[in-house]
Amino acid sequence: MCVKVACVGGGPAGLYLSILLKRQDPSHDITVYERNPEGSTYGWGVTYWRALLDRLHAHDPESARAVEASSVRWTQGVAHVRGLSTRQPGDAGHGIGRHKLLEILADRARALGVRLEFDHEITAANVPDADLVVAADGVHSALRTHHAGHFGTELTPGRNPYVWLGTTKVFDSFTFAFVETDHGWIWCYGYPFSDERSTCVIECGPETLAGLGLDRACEPGGTAESDALARLEKLFAHILDGHPLTGRAAADGSTSWLNFRTLTNRTWQRGNLVLLGDAAHTTHYSIGAGTTLALEDAFALAAALRECPDLPQALARYERVRRSELLSPQSAARYSAQWYENLDRYIGLPPERMFALLGQRHSPLLPHVPPQLYYRLDRAAGQLESLRRLKRWLGPRLARTAHARELASRE
Repeated sequence: MCVKVACVGGGPAGLYLSILLKRQDPSHDITVYERNPEGSTYGWGVTYWRALLDRLHAHDPESARAVEASSVRWTQGVAHVRGLSTRQPGDAGHGIGRHKLLEILADRARALGVRLEFDHEITAANVPDADLVVAADGVHSALRTHHAGHFGTELTPGRNPYVWLGTTKVFDSFTFAFVETDHGWIWCYGYPFSDERSTCVIECGPETLAGLGLDRACEPGGTAESDALARLEKLFAHILDGHPLTGRAAADGSTSWLNFRTLTNRTWQRGNLVLLGDAAHTTHYSIGAGTTLALEDAFALAAALRECPDLPQALARYERVRRSELLSPQSAARYSAQWYENLDRYIGLPPERMFALLGQRHSPLLPHVPPQLYYRLDRAAGQLESLRRLKRWLGPRLARTAHARELASRE
C-alpha cells in the first residue's frame, strides 16, 4: 500500500518498523533518517521480557536471534534496605545494551534494503516527500512539536528526580537498594545488560536531592559532577562492591538529574504524518516497558498498513488499537511512579513484605488499603479463589475511577 516511507528517528521503533515493512513488501521504498551520527546513542541498557522476545521471533526470526544472543537474563529480584536483603523469584527478564540493540536493528534493516541516513536532521522545513512520514524521533519529536496544537500534546512532569548511570558491577538479579540519609530516602534500580556492565537508575524525592547537594551537580565533566558520582558510589557501596558509577552515556557524558515527563497526545496522526513510540506516548521508567511499547507500536502500525485498504483507515486503526492496548501499561506506570513517590508508606515494613508490595506497586487497590492489610489479603488471595476474583473485579474499577478524577482535575 505505502510505496514510499520516510521514518524520522533511528531508535528501536523506527528501525524495527522499517524491518517489518520491508519484510511485508520488499518493493517498499523506505528511508530512516537519524539526526545523530551512527553509533552515537544515549542511555545504557534496556530491559524487556520473554513475551516481547517471542513476538520478535514471530515477526523476524533473524533479528530476534541476534537480540537474544546479545542479551543477558535474570529470574530473580533482590531488595536491600536497612542493612537487610531479600530475594524473590520473578518472571524472566532480559537486558541488552541500547547501542548493541540499535546496531543489530540497523544491520538487519540495511540487509533488507532500507536506506539509513545518519547525521541527517529532519524538521518541519525539510520533511521528505513520501506517502507516509513516521515521526519516531522521541519525546522531543521535532515534527510533533511543530504541530503540537493539532496533536494536542501534553507533558506532565513527575515529582521525583532521577539520574541514569552505568557501572562495571554486573548484577546477578534485578536489584533494588534503598538507602536512608539525613535528608530522606534515596534508591536505585540496577540490572545487567551485558557480561561487563549494568544500568543504575537512581531516584529520590526533591528534598533529598537538595539536602544531599546533588542538585548542584549539573555541569558535565566538572568537579561538581565528580563529587556527585563519588557521593552516590559511597551511598550504594554495599551493592557496587567497589565498582564505579559512570555518567549518562550521552555525547557530552553528562550526569543530569531529570524529572520524568509523561507525554500524551490527543491524536497521533495528521494527514500522512503519524507518531510512533515515545513521540506518541511515554510510560514511567519504573515499569521497564519503554522499548517494549515502542516496538509494539511498530507491530501494530505495520499490521494496520498491511491489512487496511488505504492510508487514513490504516492510521486510524493503528491509533485505535494501540490506545486500547496501552491502557493497562499506562495505568501500571502511574501507580508504579506513585508507589515510589509515597515510599514512606511502605519502607517501614519488614523487608520481605516491603519487597512483596514493591512487586504489587502496579495495583490500583494498593493505595487504598493499609499496606499490612494489603499484604495479608494478597497472601490469602493466593490461596482463595474468591479473593482472587474480588481483587480482579475491584482493581480495574478503582483504576477507572481514579483516572476519571485525574482527567477531571485537569479541566
